[in-house]
Amino acid sequence: MKFEDLLLEIGGFGRFQILILFILCLPRINLPMHFLLHNFLAATPSHRCAVPHQEAFVNLTVEEVLLISIPREPDGTFRSCEMFSQPQFHLLLNSSLQPENDSIIQPCQHGWVYDHSQFTSTISTQWDLVCEQRGLNQATATFFFIGVTMGAVVFGYLSDRFGRKAMLLLSLVCSLVFGMLSAASVSYSMLAITRTLTGVGLSGVSLIVLPLGMEWVDIQHRTLTGILTSIFWSIGNMLLAMVAYLVREWHWLLVAVTGPCLLSIVCLWWVPESARWLIANGKVKQAHRHLLRCARMNGRKDFAVSPEALRRMATDKKPGESYSYISLFRTPVLRKISLCSGAVWFGVAFSYYGMSMNLTGFGLNMYLSQFVFGIIEIPAKVIMYFLVNRVGRRQSQAWALLLPRGCSLTIVTNVSSCLLAFTSLRSVVAIMGKGFSEAAFTTVFLYTSELYPTVLRQNGMGYTSFVARLGGALAPLVFLLDEVWRSLPEVTYCGVAVCCGSVAFLLPETLNVRLPEGIEDIEKAQ
Repeated sequence: MKFEDLLLEIGGFGRFQILILFILCLPRINLPMHFLLHNFLAATPSHRCAVPHQEAFVNLTVEEVLLISIPREPDGTFRSCEMFSQPQFHLLLNSSLQPENDSIIQPCQHGWVYDHSQFTSTISTQWDLVCEQRGLNQATATFFFIGVTMGAVVFGYLSDRFGRKAMLLLSLVCSLVFGMLSAASVSYSMLAITRTLTGVGLSGVSLIVLPLGMEWVDIQHRTLTGILTSIFWSIGNMLLAMVAYLVREWHWLLVAVTGPCLLSIVCLWWVPESARWLIANGKVKQAHRHLLRCARMNGRKDFAVSPEALRRMATDKKPGESYSYISLFRTPVLRKISLCSGAVWFGVAFSYYGMSMNLTGFGLNMYLSQFVFGIIEIPAKVIMYFLVNRVGRRQSQAWALLLPRGCSLTIVTNVSSCLLAFTSLRSVVAIMGKGFSEAAFTTVFLYTSELYPTVLRQNGMGYTSFVARLGGALAPLVFLLDEVWRSLPEVTYCGVAVCCGSVAFLLPETLNVRLPEGIEDIEKAQ
């Protein structure tokens, strides 16, 4: 008897499973509020050099003081990072003149003045992370994703070793503690460290929520479970836009997006450990208790199974044998799956965060962009629900990864075209690309959960998430390439997505296939 046969007897998608999924969706809402927080936390408002001793120019207006103190761009706006070494009073007679000698132009010497009309404060304005320090601003997101990368390795292994629920609780507690410490940061170094540790904690949440839910549902409802869980990520996307719009001060914004972790910790009390994991690890008494509770809640009161029967369902795991990340590469088929899925995850994350962290590049207000990007994900996921059940996981994954960058390439190749002078057209193309990009992320979570066996599922998710977070960590840094060529970031995103999307065609199909329990199930299936 397989575990799927047992689910048919106790109810594979009843009130018990619905309750679990609802509770697990609460931390899922919280994830994008941190993963995409950089858009608002590190936003850089308009700024210019601070002019010292302005009170000395008593006969000049503020505009005239700026005119003689700060050089202007060709479009007439004042430069953000440069000032004159000495006041240029001749510009008062003819403001159209531009200094011919660049030696009188120097970097800002006395700090910056920021436009606070949109943000009360961000980390950019707090610690002057602009101009020469712009790299540190982008690095804040990279530090966070480095933490997520480390957390993927740690929690992927620990959740296969010590159980899904215990590690989910630990990751939520870590997220809450370090998230609040981030809000209390008094220096950039403290913020970088605490954001990194917050990423470690949230990585566990990202890894464990979907597999824990899927391990309790039957084959027919696996896709629905994956899509439903993913939709709550999109809801979190929209909530982030609303919270960021209401809270414009970065300390309190961090508090606002971290606080919901406390609710998730409390609600986790009602979520049981995965019965699949318990059986696979010989903890049949606990599994038996949870299965009886499931049957009772689902109205299957006539269900009866002995612990001895559950013990016979366990895989042929030898006493004392343990699995690690090395196990993902020991056998031929599993090795191929691991290498290919790692490449796909890198491409998905690199592409997704490349679009999600460029809210100001698509012609919309950044709050509206964030909200619209969240809304467009929902129909994209509904469409993927039907596609992965009709076309299959493999084809859906590959094309969902290839198509978003096609939309981005349209923007790049037509950047000089008069058509893209219309902001609305550029926004539509960007929104379509974002929808495809999220569809790729939705599919890869579902697909990967089905590719790996129960004894290695969290190790597999941890490994692939590790590779994905490398992509997420590199994505914000690619924006710095615009200093070489304005379109180079998008060309880079497109090239990586095409290569990684093509690799998805090499993975096996998992549509309507039982979840494998042991490594031998993977090897025999090929």
